[in-house]
Amino acid sequence: MFLTISTTGTPERPATDLGFLLHKHPDRAQTFSTSHGTAHVFYPEASAERCTAALLLEVDPVALVRRGKGKGRGGAPDAALAQYVNDRPYAASSLFSVALAAVFKSALAGVCRALPERAHAPLPLRIEVPALPARGGAELVRKLFAPLGWELVEATAVPLDEQFPAWGDSRYVRLVLEGELRLSDALRQLYVLLPVLDDAKHYWVAPDEVDKLLRAGEGWLADHPERRLITRRYLSHRWGLTRQADQALELVRLAESDDLDVESVDNAVDESTDTEEKPVPLAEHRRTAILEALRTAGARRVLDLGCGQGQLVQALLKDVEFSEIVGVDVSMRALTIASRRLKLDRMGERQAARVTLRQGSLTYTDKRLKGYDAAVLSEVIEHVDLDRLPALEYAVFGSARPRTVLVTTPNVEYNVRWETLPAGHARHGDHRFEWTRAEFRAWARKVAERHGYSVAQLPVGPDDPEVGPPTQLAVFTLTDTAYDHRTHRTEKKKEAEAA
Repeated sequence: MFLTISTTGTPERPATDLGFLLHKHPDRAQTFSTSHGTAHVFYPEASAERCTAALLLEVDPVALVRRGKGKGRGGAPDAALAQYVNDRPYAASSLFSVALAAVFKSALAGVCRALPERAHAPLPLRIEVPALPARGGAELVRKLFAPLGWELVEATAVPLDEQFPAWGDSRYVRLVLEGELRLSDALRQLYVLLPVLDDAKHYWVAPDEVDKLLRAGEGWLADHPERRLITRRYLSHRWGLTRQADQALELVRLAESDDLDVESVDNAVDESTDTEEKPVPLAEHRRTAILEALRTAGARRVLDLGCGQGQLVQALLKDVEFSEIVGVDVSMRALTIASRRLKLDRMGERQAARVTLRQGSLTYTDKRLKGYDAAVLSEVIEHVDLDRLPALEYAVFGSARPRTVLVTTPNVEYNVRWETLPAGHARHGDHRFEWTRAEFRAWARKVAERHGYSVAQLPVGPDDPEVGPPTQLAVFTLTDTAYDHRTHRTEKKKEAEAA
């Protein structure tokens, strides 16, 4: 990775003042150890008329993988070779951004005790980055840098192979910036926008990244026309962090437009009283959605299949509309905890008659589960191996055949919004799979067609416009002409025969 910063000067104000501003002497080549490689600072030219400082970062891809415990990005096993053979040693990315902040820390902050007036004044600058990954191409590069005061923003696509022009261009550009800016402003822009253009970070994005973004973006980010794209990409598309940054930047923009301090604008809340509304837990969203669906279906006798520790059974018991509730789980330990939660040993006789806890495997048919109005599979199917899922499908839809079946499961697309969930990881260590919305719809449609049900899909939790809700709910309803494969009769025909 390589970057050069050049400036021009006069005998009265020599260009070699750049060495004071960067705190790196032009007459010496200096080496610095960073968290992911060795950084070198040297000056290809240094005279009163023109001075150029170069930053070269040597990255060891093997050490990078070892530091990440061999998991790579997302931990995909088929990406093992890509962990070692990639663009990290050559293309400016978040690795280079971190090195820039470490090596030029004082310059980034605009601090120079020797020449404070030069640190606060614009300089004629020329910055070159020979290889910059740009997801969005040269046009996005211009959109990001042009509003920041640069007179020249030149982004030239790098061909895949100069000897084979028919192959087209790569996703890399050669960047040249020219204009009169303060050195600290230019460095802070690069610190933010290099990883934004790469649209990837080599390290885990924690909440403190919001503060880093706000510090580096002070004075230019709040009014940037591509602010939302910058915050989203810089914070690795983490919805919660992006919203926090956008709110803070919008506050800065409003304060600047009225020539006020941020503190004087953000004074709507009395800190002596706690008026903040706590977010509703996702588990509560699920239970609310399930209860509403059961009431809509008119269900009174309900099966909670895979009831776990009895949270849903407890919620069902509070509603007298549900006359019989049966909780089924394969784990005896979970049923014991559920019994304690429900206080079955101290429950009144009439209430106790409404609830039953039963041990059983959901992948085997059970005659005791037939004849119920509804069955709930809440966060259950993802704990079943895919090759065992057809057995569960038949046991519930083919054998027990309740008139309504509710199935909830995580939406894997929403996982990018969980700030504490590393990329490529499932929400729970026991999850055998997690489906996208399209995959869940396809599975639900096939099950419904195979067993004589209609199906509707509902979101559970906040419905993100890009990745959907955190949980997806399928409501299966037995059709009036549902076919019984064992007796070769429809439900309607059996009712007519019984009459």
